[in-house]
Amino acid sequence: MRDEVLAFLRQNAGKFVSGQHMSEACKVTRTAIWKHIQNLRKQGYKIESFTKKGYRLLEEPDLLLPAAINKRLETKTFGREYHYFDQLPSSNKELRKLADAGAAEGAVVVTESQVSGHGRLNRGWYSPHAKGLWFSLLLRPSFVPQEAPKCTLMAAVALTKAFHELGLSEAGIKWPNDILVHGRKLVGILTEMNGSMEQIDYIIMGIGINTGSTKDEFPEDIREIATSFAMEGVDVDRCQALALILKHLEDQYQKVLKEGFASTLEEWKKLSVTINQDVEVRAPGNTYEGLALDLDQDGNLLVKTKTGQIERIVAGDVSIRPAKKK
Repeated sequence: MRDEVLAFLRQNAGKFVSGQHMSEACKVTRTAIWKHIQNLRKQGYKIESFTKKGYRLLEEPDLLLPAAINKRLETKTFGREYHYFDQLPSSNKELRKLADAGAAEGAVVVTESQVSGHGRLNRGWYSPHAKGLWFSLLLRPSFVPQEAPKCTLMAAVALTKAFHELGLSEAGIKWPNDILVHGRKLVGILTEMNGSMEQIDYIIMGIGINTGSTKDEFPEDIREIATSFAMEGVDVDRCQALALILKHLEDQYQKVLKEGFASTLEEWKKLSVTINQDVEVRAPGNTYEGLALDLDQDGNLLVKTKTGQIERIVAGDVSIRPAKKK
């Protein structure tokens, strides 16, 4: 019913629509129409109202509504099955239910806010209402399970290329999948696989991108390390950005299915802010410094320690930090 009321307002953009007319068309009371108008206002729609004139839509919020995304999509499959929520505990958990029920590859769960979002190593992820892109993407790849960890690197490449197109030319990848702008984190990616040792059933990629938050709005514990499009001075249309990001993700994924991961890993290296940098590696019970040399064919980071030993860093087992300056 809310969508019908909104459709009436959109069809008469700039003009007043009487509550009586909408109530008759929708076969509900004028009180019900008023309640739907109030709910729309709470969601950010600016609706003017006058006695004997009715209601007039002045401005729509920047919400990731299905209709707004669909008209911008240029993908074949990614985002064509689109599940939209105003709020969720976790988009990954919601998509996992849909995947188990048979959702198609490319299905997306999008939410305006998350209350229990998390990233790698079970760290929390700040997901305020309409201040970012909080979504999960379903993949059903044909490659072997051993290749699944590389999907995070693939996503980081696709996202960074999209960000460059959107105006964040300084965006670069910090191993394995953090995307930084001027040393601050813009994106979190969490990849989860369901399957066996022999076959992947599905992969869920949870992605969180800060778009509208200002420094003062971030929680104190991440205020000095997080950034957003807004903080970088880039005004972004979230619907346009999501559509573009899904296109880059689909293109990169199709490239991997056709060619394997080798060329994507080479792209990752070119977009990296980690390779050839001094780093600090923190693993359970072991912390050391060294020089990040390269990625191996599995996407693991190769670090040359101060003793000259080459360490192979496995994704998910360690975190990378800038080496301390002397």
